Amino acid sequence: MIDWPITNGKAGNKLLKGTVVELCPVVAEDMERLYLWRNDEEAATLAAGSSMVVYSNISLDSLRTMYEENVRTARLDDKYNRAVFSIYTLDGVHIGNCDYRDVNPVTRTATIGIAILAKEYWSKGYGTDTLKVLLRFLFLRLNLKRVQLDTWSGNTRAIRAYEKCGFVVEGRLRQNEYVNGQYYDTIVMGLLCEEFALAD
Repeated sequence: MIDWPITNGKAGNKLLKGTVVELCPVVAEDMERLYLWRNDEEAATLAAGSSMVVYSNISLDSLRTMYEENVRTARLDDKYNRAVFSIYTLDGVHIGNCDYRDVNPVTRTATIGIAILAKEYWSKGYGTDTLKVLLRFLFLRLNLKRVQLDTWSGNTRAIRAYEKCGFVVEGRLRQNEYVNGQYYDTIVMGLLCEEFALAD
């Protein structure tokens, strides 16, 4: 079985630990960094593709309000349906976020998203390690069978990270993204539990 430790993290919060990252519950202080990243054109474009304008067009106050509302309305059973994590390096640097959502308990499927937003941590294995930690949780703890994600075809760094973890292209929406004056495809990728075990 793949090792998947849960350790005590910042301020006693439980977190999921990998080789170079740990996934922590989102805290209010994370909103300030998220605001800066979402208003960085390059980081926002890679994270959101053609939705970059909507992704970036948000104030710090709005992010704080969203965070407070999520904390206020969070239910115990929500963690089985959806969750957002802040991605930290093992030495305590916040570098991005990831999530899972749309969990279907009948088909045992979910959709995930990941964004390494701190540029100095790009192309250094942090995204791949984040994916592995999240996927171990979803497959081994939530007992999911299949996970999917989508990205735009110009985000080659992310596609490489997904492929390293065993994701395969399952669909392509042609010219469904418009980024910096050029059309790109939306790439839909999927991974089955047994494929991840082989890839890992």
